[in-house]
Amino acid sequence: MLDFVVKLTHAPYKHTSADVEKLRAVGFDDTGILQITLIAAYFNYINRVADALGVGKPAE
Repeated sequence: MLDFVVKLTHAPYKHTSADVEKLRAVGFDDTGILQITLIAAYFNYINRVADALGVGKPAE
């Protein structure tokens, strides 16, 4: 699962059906795979928004 999430974070365009099949091979069903993907994607999104807006950084 973590390999899937790291790849989603760093190179989502490189994901293939083989990545999904690896998750299925260790017991995740379609709902679980969807949840993993949505949660990771949401955190990637919200962190990028926060970084772009300077959230949590000292004012310059």
